Amino acid sequence: MKKSVLLIFGLLITFAVFSQTQEPAISWEKTTHNFGEFKEEAGPQAATFNFTNTGSKPLYITNVRASCGCTATDYTKEPIQPGGKGYVKATYNPRNRPGKFNKSVTVTTNTENPTTLLRIEGTVIPREKGIEDYYPKAFDDLRLKTSHMAFNKVFNNKVVEDTLGIVNMSSEPMTITFENVPDHIKITCVTETLKGMQPGEKHGEIGYIKVVYDATKKKDWGFLMDRVDFIINGEKNTRNRLSISATIEEDFTHLTEEELAQSPKIEFKDVQYEFGSMKQGEKSTHNYEFTNTGKSDLVIRKIKASCGCTATNPEKMVIKPGETSHITATFNSAGKRGRQNKTITVITNDPTQPSVVLKITGNVETPEGQ
Repeated sequence: MKKSVLLIFGLLITFAVFSQTQEPAISWEKTTHNFGEFKEEAGPQAATFNFTNTGSKPLYITNVRASCGCTATDYTKEPIQPGGKGYVKATYNPRNRPGKFNKSVTVTTNTENPTTLLRIEGTVIPREKGIEDYYPKAFDDLRLKTSHMAFNKVFNNKVVEDTLGIVNMSSEPMTITFENVPDHIKITCVTETLKGMQPGEKHGEIGYIKVVYDATKKKDWGFLMDRVDFIINGEKNTRNRLSISATIEEDFTHLTEEELAQSPKIEFKDVQYEFGSMKQGEKSTHNYEFTNTGKSDLVIRKIKASCGCTATNPEKMVIKPGETSHITATFNSAGKRGRQNKTITVITNDPTQPSVVLKITGNVETPEGQ
């Protein structure tokens, strides 16, 4: 009897071992690679992780995922037969990433333990910065620190100004003028003519542009964008365009506590509408009801809807204390697909919340075959 039990137990062990050998198995030569120190200008660095299929069935790599976009991967795509070899290659791009790094690559296979974590590490010695790093935007032979000057919040009764660094990268003198400048913006090149680059030099003269933004002349509200064309030595290139933005808000800083107590106040019944699911091409409409719960007239300054959504003004733009009105918003799903998040910005003379954002959300079903 005892011999029979031992025989059965031995057979079970043998069967288990035999079963395990009937699966693919992966054996890595290494799972970590240290690049040590290297210079940023050396460019992308690659490490190859080799492995062997030590099992008895074909091995497949089903997925390779890097921990960040700075790491690219490549790997063996075809099945690796028993005894065969494969690889996973990880490449790190050091551009604009000085200092130490430690990144991972997750490899998924059809083995019993399907996930392996590979690591690459090292230290990037930063390169010496050149003029292109400090002036990264190129308008032909003119380089700028940025192509977007943002004034952020500007009160409607203020005039603000800022400067923008520029440099002449050509060997010829450079004169800069401007077109399509709106009335509320004044833009000048402080140095009338930038000298060209001389022999042995890496760049020509450095100068700057001065921009004055007069919100009193704009007579608008909320986030606003203007674009000004650069004319370089009399030549116009439509790609050489400076964006100038500002968010204009009403100045309530002068109001006393008594005036604030007597101010208007906007209160919405709801600020978010979920339309659920709709088929592409359908529309959904919703009324956002609001009341002036303050003690003076509420003035609707501006209503601005995001792309794919329209909003109509209320019947009256001046709402008396205690009065109720509504803003009608319509979402058009034509050309849209998937989850949708649209907004409507309502700007008023309510000093406690001069800007209210209404939301429309939902899902647009894509027609079959698209």
